[in-house]
This record gives sequence, C-alpha cells and structure tokens, in this order.
Amino acid sequence: MRRALEVARSVWGTTHPNPMVGAIIVEDGHIVAEGATAPDGGPHAERLALLARGKTPRPGATLYTTLEPCSTHGRTGACTDAIIASGIKRVVVGATDPNPAHLGGGYAALRAAGIEVTQGVLKRECTDLNLIFNHWITKGGPIIAAKVASTLDGKIACRNGESKWITNARSREDVHRWRRLFPGIAVGAMTVLKDNPRLTARREGEKEWCPLRFVFDGLLRTVVDKNFPNVFTDEFRERTIVVTTPHGGLGYVRKLRDMGIKVWTFDSPTQRVSFTDFRKKCTEERIPGVLVEGGAQLISEMIRTRQLDYLFAYHAPVLLADEKAKSIFSGMRPEKIEQAVRLADVRHETFDGDVLMHGRMQYPDKLLVDETVFGVR
Repeated sequence: MRRALEVARSVWGTTHPNPMVGAIIVEDGHIVAEGATAPDGGPHAERLALLARGKTPRPGATLYTTLEPCSTHGRTGACTDAIIASGIKRVVVGATDPNPAHLGGGYAALRAAGIEVTQGVLKRECTDLNLIFNHWITKGGPIIAAKVASTLDGKIACRNGESKWITNARSREDVHRWRRLFPGIAVGAMTVLKDNPRLTARREGEKEWCPLRFVFDGLLRTVVDKNFPNVFTDEFRERTIVVTTPHGGLGYVRKLRDMGIKVWTFDSPTQRVSFTDFRKKCTEERIPGVLVEGGAQLISEMIRTRQLDYLFAYHAPVLLADEKAKSIFSGMRPEKIEQAVRLADVRHETFDGDVLMHGRMQYPDKLLVDETVFGVR
C-alpha cells in the first residue's frame, strides 16, 4: 500500500476534480504492474494497472488500491467491472470512497463476485491524499484553504514590515508542494502591491507550474499604477483572474481584459468581495480548491465570515515579542476559550525546526467579532 501511495502521488495535482489514486498488482510477492489516475476524463488507476499488466493476472494475484474502486458507469466504466473481469480474487483498499454514489458500493460489488476484500490499510494516509476531492464530493463545492507563516508569537512581519524570511528554505519549498496540488491560488491586492509574487509552483526537477491565480481587489488598486505586477504581465497572465466589485470602475476592468486578464465582478454594497459569491462561481467553473496565501486581513476576514475551510500554518522557532509587530490574525474578540476557532483533524510536519500544523477549521456556534477592525459600522 505504501508503494500504491507513491504511485498516486506521482500524479499530484493533475487529476482535478477527480481523486488521485494509485493501484498496483502483486503476483507471488512481486509488483508486476502499476497505474495512477489519468487527468479528468481518462482511465482510473485500477484500469491502468490492469492494462499495464498486459495479460490476465496469475492465480493468486492481489490488487492494492489507495481508494475504493468505483462501481458506477461514468465516462470510463466501473472499475469493479474491470477487476471482476480480470479474474483477480483479492483486493486490498486504503480509503473508502466518500462519493455518495460510490460509498461502499465497490466493496459490495467485489464481494458479490466472490472477491476477498480487505479495507482500511493505511486508511489515514490514503484519506489525507485527497483533501481537495473529499471536500468537493461531500460538500458540493470547493475547499477554501489558507497558508500562513509566522513566528512563535504569531507575527508575520516586524513593525517596519520586514518579513524575509521568517520560515526556512525547506518550509518555503513545501509551500510549492501545496501550490502544485491546489488548482487555484488567491491573494489580496495589498500582497500583490507589496510583494509582487508570481504565485506559481517552482519545484526542483519540475517545470514551473501556474495554477489559476486569483487577486481579490475590490477597488482595483492593482491596476492604478502603470508598473503592472507579475501576475498581469508574465507568460501565465491568462491564468490570472481579478475578483472585484462594481466599485473598482469599468475603465480598469476594460484595461485588464485588454491585457488578457479575466475579471469576476460580484455585486457588493462595499469594496469587499462576497466570499459566498466567489465560492459559488468556483463551483460553477468546477474549480475544486483554492489556496489563499495572503494577506493577513483577507484571511482574517474569511475566518470572520466562516468562509475558510482549512488552514496550513507554518511556525518558525523565532520570537519577536513586539506588540507592534504585524500579527497573523485579527478581528476576533472571544471572551472565553470555548469561543475560539479551532483546528480539527490536525496533522503535523517538521522542516529543519519549522513546524507545519494543518487541519480543518472548526468554528464556535457564535463568533465574537471586533467590528472596528473590519469597519463593519
């Protein structure tokens, strides 16, 4: 199963909105064929493993797969049908398919055909593999995640704005791993103006990859200056989408579109974009996941409106101990610990002293908000 996981990770970020799956066939203790899910519309891992075998598996062969085989007939046919037809009599599965149309159906179909099924092997690892798919298929919309990097005391910059670098090189490399997974990356206008990021995945040994790049800019401040940022001018500019409101001005919208930049405009009584409308639009466009990388105010506002689903928090062994240094989060006013936002299903990873904590956002019944921070009144 560990090898099947490696095979699944070989197609990291390429199968959306379908899950990444790895499948291997073992005969007499030796791996004889492997398969990983093809891009959307292509064959699933189990079918590709059987095709890679090139002939009928030998008696006693076992198929290992990281996800329960599908049992419904879509564009590629049910994987359970292909397994049954192959003559394989034992299947070992990692995670159960959360898709309501498939859940448990694959196991039932295989067992009805006389196939021995073992499930739940490395279940946690196999489930974690498909963070984006699991949310998409059960919630019916995209997972909105955020990445933050801070000191031990929750600061993202010194009082003068200096922030390079809080986390170490290995942590920053890991960020690119997650960028390669998510089909969309989002930042606020001030992050674009201050840092001028490329928002691409740049990993050693791989070609630079550009996801969809969302810029939240309710007033189109990023278009005012003639020195346009990287995301408007580089070779990937057609992958950039500016998310704005009517308060930004039609002239700037036309300018962006003339440059080849897409613009999503959502009605709003203020300069702030409705995250609910943004989520609905992503669902319509079949964009199953967006990773928000800043700024702090944008992420804090998403938390305030309960629109953030998942958080990746990198912490460095650095202490500023300065109350005027820039904080990572703001805008809340809890009076009791039970009124705080928490993470659930928490995972930890370490990178040369830095610690990554990531998990699902868990909101209290009532969020107490400091309205002066967000200018609600």
